[in-house]
Amino acid sequence: MLIFIIPVNIATPSMDEKDDVIPTTTVAAFSMNNSQSLSRRTRLQKGDSHVGASGFASSVDGGSSYDGHDDDGTLDIQDGADNNGKDMKNIPRLPTWLSESTPDEFVETMRKSESLPHVKYLQTMVECLCMLGKVAAAGAIICQRLRPTIHEIITSKIKAQADYVNSSRPGVGQAARTATTGLHYVKGQLQSYQLPKQKQKNGTLLAGTLLAVSPVSPVMAPMGAAQSAAKELLDSILDAIVRIFDNHVVVGELLESKSSQQAPMNTPKSMVAEISGNPDSEASRDTGGYTIGFSMTVLQSECQQLICEILRATPEAASADAAVQTARLANKTPSKEKREDGLTFAFRFTDATLSVPSQGLQGRNRKGQNVQEGYGSASLLPEQGIYLAASVYRPVLQFTDKIALMLPEKYSQLGNDGLLAFVENFVKDHFLPTMFVDYRKGVQQAISSPAAFRPRANPAAAYSPSVSKGRPVLQGLLTIDFLAKEVLGWAQAMPKFSGDLVKHVQTFLERTYERCRASYTEAVLEKQSYMLIGRHDIDNLMRRHPASACLPTSLAQANADGHVTGTDAETDGIELEMSELLMKLRPIKQESLIRDNNKLILLASLSDSLEYIAESIERFGNASGKASDQVENDVKPTPFHHKRSSSLPPKDLASFAEDYRKLAIDCLKVLRVEMQLETVFDMQVMATREYLEDQDAEEPDDYVISLITQITRRDEVIAPFIAPQKRNYVFGGICGVASHASIKALAEMKRINLFGVQQICRNTIALEQALSAIPSINSESVQTKLDHVRTYYELLNMPVEALLAFITEHDRLFTPIEYYNLLKVQVPGREVPDDAKARMADILPI
Repeated sequence: MLIFIIPVNIATPSMDEKDDVIPTTTVAAFSMNNSQSLSRRTRLQKGDSHVGASGFASSVDGGSSYDGHDDDGTLDIQDGADNNGKDMKNIPRLPTWLSESTPDEFVETMRKSESLPHVKYLQTMVECLCMLGKVAAAGAIICQRLRPTIHEIITSKIKAQADYVNSSRPGVGQAARTATTGLHYVKGQLQSYQLPKQKQKNGTLLAGTLLAVSPVSPVMAPMGAAQSAAKELLDSILDAIVRIFDNHVVVGELLESKSSQQAPMNTPKSMVAEISGNPDSEASRDTGGYTIGFSMTVLQSECQQLICEILRATPEAASADAAVQTARLANKTPSKEKREDGLTFAFRFTDATLSVPSQGLQGRNRKGQNVQEGYGSASLLPEQGIYLAASVYRPVLQFTDKIALMLPEKYSQLGNDGLLAFVENFVKDHFLPTMFVDYRKGVQQAISSPAAFRPRANPAAAYSPSVSKGRPVLQGLLTIDFLAKEVLGWAQAMPKFSGDLVKHVQTFLERTYERCRASYTEAVLEKQSYMLIGRHDIDNLMRRHPASACLPTSLAQANADGHVTGTDAETDGIELEMSELLMKLRPIKQESLIRDNNKLILLASLSDSLEYIAESIERFGNASGKASDQVENDVKPTPFHHKRSSSLPPKDLASFAEDYRKLAIDCLKVLRVEMQLETVFDMQVMATREYLEDQDAEEPDDYVISLITQITRRDEVIAPFIAPQKRNYVFGGICGVASHASIKALAEMKRINLFGVQQICRNTIALEQALSAIPSINSESVQTKLDHVRTYYELLNMPVEALLAFITEHDRLFTPIEYYNLLKVQVPGREVPDDAKARMADILPI
């Protein structure tokens, strides 16, 4: 005889149309040793104990076992029409099994009850069993058949889903078919887990590198196809378990209330003791060992076995197989004290690359007991392993919340000892330690590789702000960014453990920062620029300069607070002060400069990469925090179990982002000061020369050619690694230093002739052209500053009287000292009257 199971908590509109039929869905079937063809109603009236007990056992597994068959096996269905052919389907009527029952208090109560049809049916079944005195026998049969029934339901669901997936894409590989289910786990802010699919403009394919250091494949990543498939599977199974448990709550409460009203029945005590594990419990013996606690423990035990199979963790019970242990634990008196989870497992892990047969999986624990047959989840999941714990956690969390709302008050403590505690212990004791070791190895590999901090870019390529389009982020930092996002993906999937996972991310962000710091120090060690940026006066001037507005964070924030002066006069004053400080460092030695262009490229690439990581840390930190907060709001809290963790601590992540940005700023500051020192180094020769040329030369001076060559070459090699506004910052300080050094050099010259003046003017023109060729530099500003130098030296061509007249009209164009220096230097053919300085003093402002 086939047993049909009603889905619980599903609206049944057909009850109005065919009021004597309960809608059914074939989910599981039991073979009955009863060949009688009497209808269920007739059997109950005759007191058939087999039908009462086993029919009841089946009904509580999924709804109602009433199948609506008549004696001849055909469905007893009302056609919903009267003799006149009028449609009567909208007229509410009672089921036949209820309308034809002998009227009594219980029947009247059922007729008036507004409960769902399956609840009315279960209540009626319990009432009939009590009248027949078969409560204990029915409970005993439930206890015997519950585990194999649940196992069969889980197995059939897995097989059905596997068949669907396998048939959806004929001829396609299993992993690809699984990925076509259209499910996406954790649809949140962290969408950047996908590996770069485009080939980078510099010709380097990063996907292979990222895969090499990640402990999981893309399909097993936090948003991979395997995670989606596992979550979908477990959601479906746990939803069915919830609906089954709904029936068990109804029946369990009824049995407990009815059993207390009658004496213990004739179920053998040995049978009850074997099932319940508690022969002293009268209440348990009265119901044949069946209680709500027992059914919950068995249901969760089967789910635990399934989860172990998904995770490839073989559970080994400490003293007995899981079935016996759960039965024994079922009738323990609930305690308000905190206890360990109901099932204690020791885990051993199998190789995730081995295939597991979909059916007939057998095994033995250490003591030799048979382990229950597997569920066949390997037929659906392309990969199995410990990392699927992330997709298991959320369905179990939701399952626990649903169960908690259904449990009667006296069983509420069982929520602490159930499936969620099992999964949380597994995550804490096995998943997190394994993940930490795996990712620690990945981080070490990422930052210790020789290529990790080797700048990579196509010299002919322009800088791109997008990694997918060729932004040359250092491979080590790009890999760390990928691993950090992946770990935070696990945190988003398991918010309870987000604190531990974020701490892990912080640990390897710290290690990576130290590695970046070491790389930076290696490039700048014992160089003058590195020492200068640490000086308070230099740092203060750099902060005040408007160019610092392009810096990533701290200095830019200082600019926003009003610490930057913006007028041309104030900017010129800052540059003059900076030049004065640098000029005092003369003579600058070559070994004090960074002459290796590879180190300059490293500093540029490191700065840009550090800024990229800093932005990424803030971005995925904020996204993870929001996602965690959303989880807290979405899942209904229960009064007795797991504590939800707070959102990810953005303050800690933000501090790491700040550290990365500060180091990025230091790299840029070193590059800027380095170019200014290079300018002083080349132009310091100018002050020691006598410009007494014998003819008009066609080329700039050698020191100017050297400086121009350095500027041009360094701009070419740095350009692919640094954004245009940062290039402006690096090279933007050259013009101010060069113009100031040129004017100051006159004070140290003894003699200069007219050809010498022309040569200096030629030098400034060449320098102007070189600086204007840098796209990001303001050519108008460069022209203005170097025109100022040419104007100053061209004043040497004027007779003193003409010079004094010029000063009268332009007394503030140059400083008084600069005007006095024009008279101090000897110019062949120019006569300087004795009172020239006095007359100049009368003209110039005090």
